[in-house]
Amino acid sequence: MRRMWFDAKESVMLLAEFGTGQVFWSMLWFTLFFFWIWTVIVVFSDVFRSDDLSGWGKALWSLFIIFLPFLGVFVYLIARGNSMQERSMQVARDREQQFRSYVQQTAAGTPSAAEEIARLAALRDQGVLTETEFEQAKARTLA
Repeated sequence: MRRMWFDAKESVMLLAEFGTGQVFWSMLWFTLFFFWIWTVIVVFSDVFRSDDLSGWGKALWSLFIIFLPFLGVFVYLIARGNSMQERSMQVARDREQQFRSYVQQTAAGTPSAAEEIARLAALRDQGVLTETEFEQAKARTLA
């Protein structure tokens, strides 16, 4: 019958054979693999967020990256790296603007119940709201 687990002596011997240099090389290769996966993800996301590429262009770049990954990624970075940076900066500016507008909107605060009822009364006086709509909106505001 085959054993499924190492005994203590075998595991200690295995660890003794796995030296410091091997640990270093394993960590280095893992890090490089992680960087490669991240680069491929960034390139794919840039291909699909690019507005200046047509659908066919996106499909061709995707196929190039899938079937010849190293060459495809490196050619994409060389050919479109500058515009890739510009798109990333534009996305960062858009996110910052959205964040600033959100903060300004939130910092302005929501109107108090009295202010909201005064606004609803002004709309009722102008004829925009009927009396029943005013009462319903007033009840929602006070709830």
